Amino acid sequence: MKLETERLYMREMNQGDFDSLCKILQDEETMYAYEGAFSEDEVQEWLDRQICRYQKWNFGLWAVILKESDEMIGQCGLTMQPWKDEEVLEIGYLFEKSHWHNGYAIEAAEACKKYAFEILEADEVCSIIRNTNIASQNVAIRNGMIMTDKCTKHYRGVDMPHYRYVVYR
Repeated sequence: MKLETERLYMREMNQGDFDSLCKILQDEETMYAYEGAFSEDEVQEWLDRQICRYQKWNFGLWAVILKESDEMIGQCGLTMQPWKDEEVLEIGYLFEKSHWHNGYAIEAAEACKKYAFEILEADEVCSIIRNTNIASQNVAIRNGMIMTDKCTKHYRGVDMPHYRYVVYR
């Protein structure tokens, strides 16, 4: 286990989480900010990327487990992400649609912010969010972040404006 909150705990994902990850990454509505659902190969690439991040950084997107059911309901964690000409520490979150609107994303994101500042001793942490993803922007704002910058990313053949929300230690 990496982090624990009142209702959740977060741990490194492993191959046994593939089916739970598919419930998230293969849902069209959940993945609208990524221009649609992932194939099984893309889900596997996503999982492999997290496992590599754990080995390189000792962090990545972690499985978010609901304590009351021991069920993986999402993923949240820290990653190093490119932003313009630098690499920045980001809090990312993505939850299964059936668990939206329960406060799980902000609960997990706040724990990740605390981890970034207290364990990693980061001076700042951000969330990079597509301009159309209002729900994720609201989580960032509730996590004490302010929008400081914007840029356009090219992904899946589409130009996608993104905002960078930042909070400082």
